[in-house]
Amino acid sequence: MSPTVRSRIVGLVLLCLALSATFGAQSQPPDPNLTAPDLAAHEWGTFTSIAGRDGLAEKWSTLNGSADLPSFVEHFNSAQFKAGLQGTIRMETPVLYFYSPRETSVSVKVRFSRGLITEWYPRASQVEPNPNKVVDRDLYKRHGSGSIAWNSVTVSPNLAASFPRGTRPEDEDGNQYYAARETSAAPLIVKTTAGDQQEKFLFYRGVSTFSLPISATVSPEGALHIRNLTQEEIPSVILFERRGDKLGYRLGGGLQTELSLDPPELTSNLDSLSRDLQDVLTSQGLYPDEAHAMIETWKQSWFEEGSRLFYIVPRDFLNTILPLAINPMPSQTVRVLVGRLELITPATTQALEKILATHDLEGLQKYNRFLEPILDEIKAENPARVPQIEKDLQLTYQSPMPPQTAK
Repeated sequence: MSPTVRSRIVGLVLLCLALSATFGAQSQPPDPNLTAPDLAAHEWGTFTSIAGRDGLAEKWSTLNGSADLPSFVEHFNSAQFKAGLQGTIRMETPVLYFYSPRETSVSVKVRFSRGLITEWYPRASQVEPNPNKVVDRDLYKRHGSGSIAWNSVTVSPNLAASFPRGTRPEDEDGNQYYAARETSAAPLIVKTTAGDQQEKFLFYRGVSTFSLPISATVSPEGALHIRNLTQEEIPSVILFERRGDKLGYRLGGGLQTELSLDPPELTSNLDSLSRDLQDVLTSQGLYPDEAHAMIETWKQSWFEEGSRLFYIVPRDFLNTILPLAINPMPSQTVRVLVGRLELITPATTQALEKILATHDLEGLQKYNRFLEPILDEIKAENPARVPQIEKDLQLTYQSPMPPQTAK
């Protein structure tokens, strides 16, 4: 073999080795033992529950399923599967943002204790249990955890974002989903079996049967007694009430053990409440635009008719119930979950009884997905009135809407 040929062969071998090393390095998954010093992850979301007479979260149905989400969002089993799924917790709109000055690849996995992940976007690498297999809707028969994973997420700070919008009515600009995009977080590219998908965050939802870190009992006079059921401080509690156009709230501060709050005077306004809520959220580590995006996402639901307790889910409790793994590990991870505990107060009971007696369909619809558990409580308190309640409920549903609100 001539020196020239030998030299060419050696050169070709070295080139192949170099190319192999280059492409092999690109295809390697993120190293779970590494920390990314310039990467930060911020997450917010809501745990929604309804308090029974004992103050603990009671079993209730999600009823309206995924009707409030854009059509491109993916679902466990089907869009209809969640409707009727019962649990103590409805985990709503956790969104996970990333910040980095340079393009960074990460993998993400979330587990949900005693629950199922029911919706998500972008398309996940893995969802457990397998959504394509028939799964019993009775979460109380399940003993494991649901989980979701995205194995190939690229944080792309310089990307010209192109986020999905569908063409169906639920995809219109007014959809609450889009408000979460209004932050300075880096756009994401997620490699999926459907091709690359872009979004401003990783989004997921779920339903579970775990017990809350807090209890709230209502006295016959309407006073609320709150107890912390964990060993760590609940960072903040807020009591809210709305009756028609009037609303009020009380800031309870941090909760070490227990606290009693009288019903708020209905003399406040949404601007004041939004400012106070944003201060609470930013004190927990969210950026101001993230806190604003969270409030904009949930303001119609959080501030609707009725009474409810808001609280910041304690961090250790959150990390036990909803453990999050990001590889490589960000240098900063902030997670702020707001608990929403719906309260069946004497004022709510009286308002609903008046609605049924006058067959006020518009008033009835203000109670939305909480109507069934509230009615169950009223029936349990007044067994002899159950036939009349059922009759009034049927007549109310048959009543026409007022002309100014008819659709």
